[in-house]
Amino acid sequence: TLVVLATGLAAVYGQAPRKVAITYPTSYRKWTHVKSMVIFSKDHKLFDRFAGLHNVYVNDIGWTSLQQGRAYPDGSMFIFELFDVRTYQGAIETTQRKFLAVMRKSSKLYPETGGWGYEVFQGYESTGSLKDMKPCFACHASQKPKDYVFSDYKE
Repeated sequence: TLVVLATGLAAVYGQAPRKVAITYPTSYRKWTHVKSMVIFSKDHKLFDRFAGLHNVYVNDIGWTSLQQGRAYPDGSMFIFELFDVRTYQGAIETTQRKFLAVMRKSSKLYPETGGWGYEVFQGYESTGSLKDMKPCFACHASQKPKDYVFSDYKE
């Protein structure tokens, strides 16, 4: 299953401010790694926005729900980091990070987006750049039966 946490990130600037800011997540690489994927060709419908290496992580609060395929409790978080890639001496390797996207569940803070808040940190910046969460939610709306999450659990 394609793991995409925030389709339309690059096009979401200059719009209405969001209600509650999401801070930069520290130590997210100690969370559970959900999946890696490389979009490397224009044959993929998301190539223009999301070409590169995707790493997806979930925090401990969301891990059990991911495994069991049930709704996520408040406090669940997903991280989607996207790196540019290059081929070098027969290997595909990462170069610079394009962005780090965050999904944070809080039914109280984000009722208008299915209980999920979204934020994007460009490159290695620690200040969020997303101006409006609605386009993120519009993409994730197709995943409503899975509590708006694209990721699936696979052993």
